[in-house]
Order: sequence, then structure tokens, then C-alpha cells
Amino acid sequence: MNYNDSNYSPNTQFSIFPPAVKHLIIINALAFLALMNPLFQGYLMEYGALWPIGSGLFAPWQLVTYMFLHGGFGHIFFNLFALWIFGQGIENYWGTKRFATYYFLTGIGAALLHMWIAGSGAPTIGASGAVYGILLAFGMMFPDRYIMLLIPPIPIKAKYFVAIFGAIELFSGLMRPDSGVAHFAHLGGMVVGFALIKIWGLKGESQSQNYY
Repeated sequence: MNYNDSNYSPNTQFSIFPPAVKHLIIINALAFLALMNPLFQGYLMEYGALWPIGSGLFAPWQLVTYMFLHGGFGHIFFNLFALWIFGQGIENYWGTKRFATYYFLTGIGAALLHMWIAGSGAPTIGASGAVYGILLAFGMMFPDRYIMLLIPPIPIKAKYFVAIFGAIELFSGLMRPDSGVAHFAHLGGMVVGFALIKIWGLKGESQSQNYY
């Protein structure tokens, strides 16, 4: 796929809430409210969560729908906050169509890797796999931008930030397989994201001193 394809051109105007990021946040928020409602909770978990194939509850559409369900306020807050912080820059840089394509492909790839490695167990929910794909894209597109950490409050280049998070997820996935966190889904999002960026031939920006 050609990076210069007019269907995947960068956005002409910078926005702090570009279309895909904005609509993903809205849909996730609405799905979260529905999941908190006892009238819909059982139905959404049975049909929308990502169930292991051996459970008898798996359906192909769950490779997408699981990304819109979250288990608690902290879960959805940190996922959507990261989506906004890192996704706005990527969507403005790539354009909405490419960003949306990337988001869903990384989320689906994360689900497939998790199912392959985890095999069985509880259903999986959350946008973390796609969000980790966005994080990987930010590190590759803007490697020398600085991100200000909260704890400790120090700046770190995006490329190192992403590398550290990837290492943590790999270590956690190997050492704590029963933690209840889909670490290999997170890694799957990053792996698929890396492959897509290479296949599409996307290039990052030159060195920058911007803070996020």
C-alpha cells in the first residue's frame, strides 16, 4: 500500500480530537455505560467479550467487539487517555483512514496472538492491544519527542518509553501468565503495528523537542 495514496493522506488541519480518536472514545464510553447496566451486562459479556475458541462461546465478531468493553473505570480511563494522548498525533500525521485501519488491525492481531498463546481461560475485554499498537506507532513516528513521565517526573524519549513498556509486557507475560492481564495481547498489538508500519513503508518525523 502506497503511503502517498490519497485515501490515506495526512489530515489537513491539526486537531486535538481528530475524527477517529473522538468517535472511538465516544463509542467506548457508551459501551462502558451499557456494560455497567445489569440489564445489558450479561448479554454484552456473552456476545461481545473475546471468548476462547474451546469455550463454545467464541464468535468471529468478538475479535472487534472485545475492544469496546472494559471492566472498570480505571481500565477504560487509562486506555482512552492513552488513545487520546498518543492517538491524536498519529491520526493527524497519517490521516483518519489509515489510523482507523491501523487501530482495528492491531486490535484484531492482539486478539489472535492472545488466543494462540493463552489458549483457554476467562474472556478478554479492553482496547489495550490496539492502544499498545498506537503507542508503538508513536515511538516509531516520533522517536525523539519527549514524553513527560508522572512517576518519576522526568522526560524520556518516545522510543525509549516504548521499548521499556514492551520489555515490561514481555517479562510480565512470561513470569506472570496467570496475572489476569492479557500481556501477550499488548505485545500482539505492538508486533502487528510494527509489521504494518514496515509493510506500508511509513516514515517518522525528524528530531523534535516537543513534550507530550
